[in-house]
Amino acid sequence: MMKKYLPLLLCLLLASAASTLRAEDSLADKQRSRTLTPEEQRVFGPQSGSLKYDPRMILAAQIAQQRAQPRMTWHCWAYVKNALLAANVVERRPVTAWARQAGTELSENYGFKKLWTRDPYAAPVGAVIVYGGQDAGHVELRTASGFASDFISRSPYPRPVLGIYVKPA
Repeated sequence: MMKKYLPLLLCLLLASAASTLRAEDSLADKQRSRTLTPEEQRVFGPQSGSLKYDPRMILAAQIAQQRAQPRMTWHCWAYVKNALLAANVVERRPVTAWARQAGTELSENYGFKKLWTRDPYAAPVGAVIVYGGQDAGHVELRTASGFASDFISRSPYPRPVLGIYVKPA
């Protein structure tokens, strides 16, 4: 009997929690956000004209690039989490264990939006690129000169892209 009402109770609980948040609690910095260029709008999709891009994403990419190791450490998601946290893109450290879970968690819990493109070269600087695979997957941030996570690369990771995510301001 209780299972029947569980979705309703969950909705009420989430609505109650959402109503306690104020606009001041948002991490978006309205003074530093900017509108997208026409080139970026082609990547973000046709309805992106009203979005403002969060420049902290670019800072996260720079932090990831600075902290990256010379070789792969197999801890890509930990490095990306640390960069997002250090740049104040996320207010708390993501908790999922596997890199391929990054997109879902960032979308559901941190306000990230999935872009229309699956081309890592078309991703804007700071975008989180999530890759699949038989194992934990891979995740990296787009940088001005390539890609960074636990290591730096000029080319994207050689796996299928599950999604490319950005955080609008």
